[in-house]
Amino acid sequence: MRKEWELKKIGECFSYIKNGANIKQTKGAGGYPITRIETLSGGVFNRDRLGYADVVDLEQYKDYILESGDLLVSHINSKTYIGRTVVYEGKQGENIIHGMNLLRLKHNRSLINSAFLCYYTQSVSFKLDIMRIRKDAVNQSSFAISDFKKIRIPVPVLATQLSIVSELDKINKLIQIKKEQLKDYDTLAQSIFYEMFGDPVVNEKGWEVISLSELSMYPNERIAINQLSPSQYVGVENLIKDRGGVRFSNSLPKANSAIAYKENDILLGNIRPYLKKIWLADKSGGASGDVVIIRISNRKITPVFLFKVLSSDSFFEYDNTYTKGAKMPRGDRKVIAKFGVILPPLPLQQSFAHKIEQIEQQKAAIQKTITDLETLLAARMQYWFD
Repeated sequence: MRKEWELKKIGECFSYIKNGANIKQTKGAGGYPITRIETLSGGVFNRDRLGYADVVDLEQYKDYILESGDLLVSHINSKTYIGRTVVYEGKQGENIIHGMNLLRLKHNRSLINSAFLCYYTQSVSFKLDIMRIRKDAVNQSSFAISDFKKIRIPVPVLATQLSIVSELDKINKLIQIKKEQLKDYDTLAQSIFYEMFGDPVVNEKGWEVISLSELSMYPNERIAINQLSPSQYVGVENLIKDRGGVRFSNSLPKANSAIAYKENDILLGNIRPYLKKIWLADKSGGASGDVVIIRISNRKITPVFLFKVLSSDSFFEYDNTYTKGAKMPRGDRKVIAKFGVILPPLPLQQSFAHKIEQIEQQKAAIQKTITDLETLLAARMQYWFD
């Protein structure tokens, strides 16, 4: 820690640290939105991951309405995501209820900036503190509010905090701009798909339709974990939501084996299908049981074409409709295998694949820039916080 910075307990910096309102949320309900664990997915505040319980009168929940600048901290989650922190930035006329299983922190404005602490929670030092206080159960970890309040954090003067936040925000903004460019290329690829083949479900062009099971299989051969490198292992947490591909970890799981995948296999996240996690493998490796591996077994279809069909909103809506489980919905492999796939002529599929290859080359250059910026961000955060 820098000499001019003070060590203060989180409880000193935040006058309000409490859990949210205990409201049973229901799928398909309406009313005012309520936060839940999934609201912080990806380390951002996801308005499309809010819950509902037909709450139309805010009077009894007036003390739970989020205010701009509030911090939300995940204190009940998996080991990987426990301690995840997000700043809530409100929109005009918005009323969101603070729900259970997320802590809400209100900062002492004369002492600490919310965004500064949010950045600090991504540091190694903070994560080690969370590891120290967390209590692990079979499927999730948690920590007590009393222990959380005792964590000591380095606190510079406000002017320094704002300067650090400004620097890190600028790098983050550049990263977001580049990520938006990636989305634009994905939109272009989707437009080309629809122009050439039409809607894969409506099938207005009248292509032959056959089930996914007639085109592919679920491989079940296994590979020993000690035969894999970290850049070959894919767990559901390695798949990036919204068709973002894959991000490999720096370590392997504590398991004996994984399901083997090959180049051109399609890997599909099978937990919470609405996250739209999918990747077309460009190498061989191993995956966890929570990842569905789809391997083409019919020469009438190309990997790129099938990947784009399974990347469509139509497929994910289909997959999500037949999930099992409330808290952690999973896709049904038998139902997935019944999904109807359009089958245009192979030369047309190959022409499409060529166009996609050109787009992927452009995306690769942008992704390299993103990686470089993320490396810079990590270095600057390490400089300030570790």
